Amino acid sequence: MDNALKSSDKSKWITGLIEKFIQSPENTLENSSNDKAFEKSIVGFASGDDPIFEEFKRDIGNFYMTPAEAFKKLYPESAIKADELTVISWVLPHIKETKTDNRKESTYPSERWARGKKFGVLINIKLQKYLIAKLEGEGIKAMAPCSPPHWSEQTSPKYSYASTWSERHTAYAAGLGTFGLCDGLITAVGKAMRCGSIIAQIKIPPTKRPYKNHNEYCLFLTEGSCGVCMTRCPVGAITENGHDKEKCKAHVDELCVEYAMTRYDLEVNTCGLCQTKVPCESGIPKKKKSHKPSHN
Repeated sequence: MDNALKSSDKSKWITGLIEKFIQSPENTLENSSNDKAFEKSIVGFASGDDPIFEEFKRDIGNFYMTPAEAFKKLYPESAIKADELTVISWVLPHIKETKTDNRKESTYPSERWARGKKFGVLINIKLQKYLIAKLEGEGIKAMAPCSPPHWSEQTSPKYSYASTWSERHTAYAAGLGTFGLCDGLITAVGKAMRCGSIIAQIKIPPTKRPYKNHNEYCLFLTEGSCGVCMTRCPVGAITENGHDKEKCKAHVDELCVEYAMTRYDLEVNTCGLCQTKVPCESGIPKKKKSHKPSHN
């Protein structure tokens, strides 16, 4: 296929596969009303040799994998070069009902939101496997860098909790969004979403990044307005100085886990309050005409 189809056909084919999967019964919250977990996805592509991945490594930590390094985790004997690889990234926005439910909460996640995390992770894994199988069926090598044993949690000297591959950073590289004050990724379909990626030995033109810096869509960091996510955080983990990962993790991994298990009988660590009832919940917020000084 790689030689038989034009670049535009390859991107449309892959985007179509993702859309088809999201329309399938696999996309479910597994609740009594049989709600789907996600709305229609948006998809982006990044070249395996894009310098931004080396920038991530320098910024986050030497443990962070470039696409070529991740690919060789599965294909260690491969002589594939970085410019032969394409990173395929997607964003899956939560359904309206999930966002509406979570807006009403002030301390813990709603049941739909908790299900969106627990089953959303499983949906993402299934989607990755589905795409890899389709690609391999066409003779194209592919892998998911966030799948064990390739992926692992790490500690960044600069950012504390980190990992060897970040789906949000990958989506940023693929032109799908920029980071907000709370570290969430603000995309064309909002910040209330989940994202995923795979790497394939296929040549697809990269999606243009329609922004100049990694905070461009955040109203607080670009013009000093908004800051609603600070008021949404129940434990004060988001301030003008940014996102306190330690404080956030303590709330999510301890109190929210206990709450979700007790209230919903779900074993899941999530909160998501800073992703809902905020201007960037479902899209890119509009900036004011007269801008205040940047916080960058």
